[in-house]
Amino acid sequence: MGELDASRDTRHGLPVRLGTGHPPFTRFLVSRVLSTLAFHMQGVAVGWQVYALTGSAFHLGLVGLAQFLPMLLLTLLVGHAADRYDRRTIVSVCQLVQGGAAVLLAVGTPSVGRMLALIAVVGAARAFENPTMSALWPSLVPRAMIPRGSAWAASATQTAQIVGPALGGLLYGLTSGAAYATAAALYLTAGGLAALLPSVRAARALATADSFFSGLAFIRGHRLLLGVLSLDLFAVLLGGVTALLPIYARDILHTGPWGLGLLRAAPAVGALAMSLALTRRPLERRVGRTLFGAVIVFGAAIVVFGVSTWLPLSLAALALLGVADVVSVVIRFSLVQLQTPDDMRGRVSAAFSLFTGTSNQLGEFRAGLTAALLGVVPAALLGGLGTIAIALAWMALFPELRRIRALDDPRARP
Repeated sequence: MGELDASRDTRHGLPVRLGTGHPPFTRFLVSRVLSTLAFHMQGVAVGWQVYALTGSAFHLGLVGLAQFLPMLLLTLLVGHAADRYDRRTIVSVCQLVQGGAAVLLAVGTPSVGRMLALIAVVGAARAFENPTMSALWPSLVPRAMIPRGSAWAASATQTAQIVGPALGGLLYGLTSGAAYATAAALYLTAGGLAALLPSVRAARALATADSFFSGLAFIRGHRLLLGVLSLDLFAVLLGGVTALLPIYARDILHTGPWGLGLLRAAPAVGALAMSLALTRRPLERRVGRTLFGAVIVFGAAIVVFGVSTWLPLSLAALALLGVADVVSVVIRFSLVQLQTPDDMRGRVSAAFSLFTGTSNQLGEFRAGLTAALLGVVPAALLGGLGTIAIALAWMALFPELRRIRALDDPRARP
């Protein structure tokens, strides 16, 4: 990565030289990239293998449900842990646990029940990892660099989401064990790098009932955050098509594991292109309108994908989906980080992760269940049209969100 800035975070005394040498932020990015790379490699392998074993859209939905339930059950505990204990240690342990689960997927006898149990373990680890990572990295950069750092973090993550599915599909074409074993090695390396980060923890939060729910209370009391997070929750809950990709790859587009890898990677290609553009030209004007426009484009791209029977058009539609999604991600993440005090970042990030995790994993279950009941194409079309409807409804319900001009607009402050 090219150099972004050289400065010192006066709050923590940490040297920050984004993109040069081996500073904390760069080490954090590498750890995050490797973990994301492993997760998406594993996702392609699990999706293809479950569909090959069952031929069932409903079972593909269960994969998403197995990841969602641990997140739902652990969210309040996760946020409190991220504000009470060393965030670096939490991230490292979670990545090592996911590496162990990948090892068991590589060496065990394939059965749907066993795979779902291991995916639930991965879901529990990611329930702790994702919000803790979100709370950790703003401590490694100056406040003024958070919006641009968000774009760089998104770029790094999207790169992993391009390479991971494609590589996972290719390796699974050789043997499922190769995909899982490579994912395990990447998880373990990520955990080692995370352990080398500076120790970062906020002031110890007292373990009271109020503190456990304070992240949700903070969001509820801030209408702009409530609006942007609930918009994402319902849009992706309705519009998610990840669970349907194995069916589209094998039965509609008539391709193999490599084609599934390309479909899984296509949104990240579009997202990477847009996130790189945002590192050079950050969002500075009409942020609220841009957010709603991005969600509408997201829904329209799902509709195009849903009716496509030609692989290049399907890939183009998913790439456009990724372009729209990363705009929403950068706006949403920057608003949350800029408006949250450091001593509450863990709890707010956990609530934030519950919103986004619900939309992704529960959205996969919704897609699989709808496809089992109505068919795969109607499930995709209903999801895309529902996403557009949600965007239009939220424009009326949260007019103050539509009127936000910039990410640090005074009107966006609690």
